[in-house]
Amino acid sequence: MSVSPVFSVVAQLVERLAGLLQPLFHASAAAAAIVLFTALVRLLVHPLSRAAARGQRARAELQPRIAELRRKYAEDPRRLQQAVLELHAEERVSPLSGCLPGLLQMPAFFLLYHLFSSTTIGGAGNGLLAHRLFAAPLGGRWADALADGGVFGPAGLVYLGLFAVVAVVAAFNYRRAQRMTAENPVAAVGGGGERVPGLGAVTRAMPFLSFFTLVTVAVVPLAAALYVVTSTAWSAVERAVLYR
Repeated sequence: MSVSPVFSVVAQLVERLAGLLQPLFHASAAAAAIVLFTALVRLLVHPLSRAAARGQRARAELQPRIAELRRKYAEDPRRLQQAVLELHAEERVSPLSGCLPGLLQMPAFFLLYHLFSSTTIGGAGNGLLAHRLFAAPLGGRWADALADGGVFGPAGLVYLGLFAVVAVVAAFNYRRAQRMTAENPVAAVGGGGERVPGLGAVTRAMPFLSFFTLVTVAVVPLAAALYVVTSTAWSAVERAVLYR
């Protein structure tokens, strides 16, 4: 499978970063380069993350006014929806601002996914596939590690380490989400005690979403898994700082 010129540019970037990091990380320099690449992407997106944090605080400040609108238009859902949208527009608060940082990171993830799933780059062999993180090839998957030594084999241990990192980050996010929900129950409950339809279920499910990262790490190429693990850990720290 060949790749387009944009993949060639990313491949060259990863190779150059790996060259710079080789004296420190030796055979795992390409893996370290992917971690650095992820950090660069997150730095580029950070201004949007800060804007999303400001937007969430602004939305929290609007909750009492939205609760009043729910009481006022309890019998007219369409008018309620229009009034809420007008309120957000009036206060220049976007309900979707929190989605942008995550959406803008998806291209970088898919670039790495396809790059380390491709056997050729620009008509030549994909040399990136020869790189490893310790004993695990960056183009391999957990299923490959299980077939080559099992769970506790050399490559399997690399994945166990990644799973452990994801589990720690997920547990941190879970505890933080529970604490924020307990401190701000207004987000799930409307004025007068009415629960917003469907929002309660979403609120209860949110703390568990980080654990789905384990599935992603298990099924994508190791290079893409490194991106996911690094980005998820970055998000946990970033949100803890921005939303404190």
